[in-house]
Amino acid sequence: MHPPATKARPTGEPTIVLAAVTGPHGIGGEVKLKLFADDVGAFTSFNEGALTLRSLRGNIARFAEVPDRTAAEALRGMQLTVPRSALPPLEEGEYYHADLIGLPATSDAGEPIGYVVAVENFGAGDVIEIERPTGKRFMVPMNEHAVPEWSGEGIVVAAAFAAD
Repeated sequence: MHPPATKARPTGEPTIVLAAVTGPHGIGGEVKLKLFADDVGAFTSFNEGALTLRSLRGNIARFAEVPDRTAAEALRGMQLTVPRSALPPLEEGEYYHADLIGLPATSDAGEPIGYVVAVENFGAGDVIEIERPTGKRFMVPMNEHAVPEWSGEGIVVAAAFAAD
């Protein structure tokens, strides 16, 4: 599972965006979703309890609070979030994309090189995007050759991948 984005909640706990509503589906209040996580259906409550999932078929969802197409249309563009603490625990070596974003990046020589600003997956594995203090960005594959070390405190990028 790799949700791509976090938002700060008023309580300070980050929220994770699992999907976004792209528009209504039919006339009965169902909506089409753009899914950002493997199993959105594992959650029943979104946006701090504002939406309760009744059913999910592929990328078509029905929420208890959405009775008709007009109400479904009003949700267009809404992001569906859950608290970070609601996500299942990870196994050793696993991570959520949201946990990498914002981490400081250093070279394997210990020199600061920037911050992780995005995590993408184009089909062959995760790729992290790092922004240098100059504003220039570069991408690095998230594997043991390019990123030999990472934790909740930061990532280390191998010199061959961190060079300008």
